[in-house]
Amino acid sequence: MTAERVADTQPSPAVSSRVQRKRGQRVRQIVKAAAELFGERGYEAVSLEDVAERLDVTKGLLYYYFASKDDLATAAIETLGNEWTARLQELSDALDGPPAVRLRALIREHLTIAVRDYPAALRLFLEPRSWPPPQAARIKDLRRRHDRVFRSVVEDGVAAAEFTVIRVDTTMQCLHAAMAQAPVWCAPLPPRARDRAIDELTATLMMLVGQLPS
Repeated sequence: MTAERVADTQPSPAVSSRVQRKRGQRVRQIVKAAAELFGERGYEAVSLEDVAERLDVTKGLLYYYFASKDDLATAAIETLGNEWTARLQELSDALDGPPAVRLRALIREHLTIAVRDYPAALRLFLEPRSWPPPQAARIKDLRRRHDRVFRSVVEDGVAAAEFTVIRVDTTMQCLHAAMAQAPVWCAPLPPRARDRAIDELTATLMMLVGQLPS
């Protein structure tokens, strides 16, 4: 076969890019559906058949992208955890101003992601002991990274005498516990009431560091 004939049979860069984009979209759909199911039912109660049914596809399609339920679960944890933490870290890096301004923005962004984007999937990260050891270890690592985003701002506020806390660790535990319940409290509400509830919860959580509502 001549070089010209080989070149003719190769997909163009535009076609290749479109195929990769469609593949990425499909993988993201699968991962999001799996994350929601794992969050709703727990790891043991979810099968690949359940994920396929949620997406209205064949189980064979899932095997085309993921070799096993463990692989899919790992992808769901990694994708959701990394995306969530990255969004918060990017916001934190872009924020200027005193710690109270930064912490309020981070809390509100976290609540918005939890309530609007991943209301069910958030529960993936709440009980790592129910997961197999490899996934449980990854969840714990992602939770530590997530905690550091908030903890660094709280510690800055304490060091600047802007925040008043009894103990940083206790404050962080209360903050994470309350934020984890946000989908339960806010997600079922209609849009306008949901936005108001997010604002009210943000203001309430700022009181954990001694910041009273204005």
